[in-house]
Amino acid sequence: MKNNNIIHFAISVILSLTIACNGASQKVDITAVKPLYVSEPVDFDTDDPAIWVNPNDPTKSLVIGTDKDINGGLYVYDLKGKIIKSKTVKGLKRPDNVDIAYGLLLAGKKTDIAVTTERYTHKLRIYSLPDMKPIDNGGISVFVGETGEAYRDLMGISMYTAPNGKIYAIAGRKTGPKNGTYLWQYLLTDDGKGNVKADLVRKFGKYSGKKEIEAIAVDNELGFVYYCDEQVGVRKYYADPAKGNNELSLFGQGDFSVDNEGIAIYKSAGNKGYILVSDQGSRQLKVYSRIGTNKSANQHVLLTTIKYSANQTDGIDVVSTPLNSDFKHGLLVAMSDDRTFHFYRWEDIAGQKLDVNP
Repeated sequence: MKNNNIIHFAISVILSLTIACNGASQKVDITAVKPLYVSEPVDFDTDDPAIWVNPNDPTKSLVIGTDKDINGGLYVYDLKGKIIKSKTVKGLKRPDNVDIAYGLLLAGKKTDIAVTTERYTHKLRIYSLPDMKPIDNGGISVFVGETGEAYRDLMGISMYTAPNGKIYAIAGRKTGPKNGTYLWQYLLTDDGKGNVKADLVRKFGKYSGKKEIEAIAVDNELGFVYYCDEQVGVRKYYADPAKGNNELSLFGQGDFSVDNEGIAIYKSAGNKGYILVSDQGSRQLKVYSRIGTNKSANQHVLLTTIKYSANQTDGIDVVSTPLNSDFKHGLLVAMSDDRTFHFYRWEDIAGQKLDVNP
């Protein structure tokens, strides 16, 4: 009994420990999931990560993260969070979000690409993977013709690969109209010279006007696009332009302490899995079913909340592919506000609450 009392006392002391952070005291939450690696810092301000799985050798997969500044960049990391200087791109005008697509046909060759939004030039910037060479002729202008204040200030980006192999970019902005045309979707193809061109194929997406829409995620296999209407919830649409612009679902209302921010999809066997959304103000992830409920595929109920160490998370990305001995069941990367990205093992995130095996 005496030993048990000592243990309980020790635990209570640990739980009550505080640390100084920017002049303020914060409680140490020992229940929060810790990252396996914390990346080397960027120069200015991390915002959003994307994971590229090397199809020939997953151990050589890469993480691409944005440094959101007027003189920002795309930082490229190995799976231990070390910066690969030879691949990192600097001098971009406030890159915000970044996403990956596989197998875009350019000059007769299938090419994997990283696409980022460059806010101050109103352009998509596109780079081949894994060499990170620009293939966009200096950038592709989007939201052309919009005149509202900040209506062309790019933020979110997500890539959709259709069953027929066509690849689309779905772009968001700092603010926009509330008439159901907030997001614009572009078909990406070869311009005839081995570079990428983009053709506008639709405008869609409701917007509450409360704050902004930044985080976007596409489920290629199931054909849906999700995006965070901050301080409202997560909106769901068909990713295929031919299936129309009707909103399929709005979920997560009331689940977040401040802003629903980063969004990513963990995919497991049988098209099962999870929709993960960062609760920006609370160092935690909200987890929803990928396939909905028995009543409706568009009914995404909150399954659980996972506390983790990343702070003020804007962007997240996750893959279920086994990558190496560190990430046997997949990898989750989350932006943290100390200019870093946190690399988490999926089994640590899943704990006892979620499925570990992809």
